[in-house]
Amino acid sequence: MGVKSDGWIRKMATEHGMIEPFVDGQVRDGAISYGLSAYGYDIRVSDEFKVFTNVFNSVVDPKNFDDKSFVEIKAGYCMIPPNSFALARTVEYFRIPRSTITLCVGKSTYARCGIIVNVTPFEPEWEGFVTLEISNTTPLPAKIYANEGIAQVLFFEADEMCEVSYADKKGKYQKQVGITPPKV
Repeated sequence: MGVKSDGWIRKMATEHGMIEPFVDGQVRDGAISYGLSAYGYDIRVSDEFKVFTNVFNSVVDPKNFDDKSFVEIKAGYCMIPPNSFALARTVEYFRIPRSTITLCVGKSTYARCGIIVNVTPFEPEWEGFVTLEISNTTPLPAKIYANEGIAQVLFFEADEMCEVSYADKKGKYQKQVGITPPKV
């Protein structure tokens, strides 16, 4: 298994629809960079956010998720309160090949501001918009810019095909289209 280069990512995105919309190269001009890089793809956060709040004294329970745990925001940026977090989604829709798995890591620009992006691997044959968890670890409010870079996806291709893909097991987050809270 090895990490894939920009040429492989470009081919998979343009010929097989692995990333839509696909930006062929890095966009920087006053933005937190996004698009194709040497060994990965810098994803963008959309303008949809769910910011967690304790206004209704809800409990965050993955088996019984209460939508009153957060407030929904659709804007050009999102302010995450100190020591809190938000859910968001990518601008890009992904279709992961059966021979591929990904890892996603936060961008250094946000990491240097105490912002941590948590994303689970995109499993073989998973597809959808990626739900992002963005944590503000600082004692100050943090500003997250919509439609700009938030994290980098690294693609790894296996030496052989997996026996059971995410599509085969009918994964509960398959083809998600919005910010998807936990499901059991």
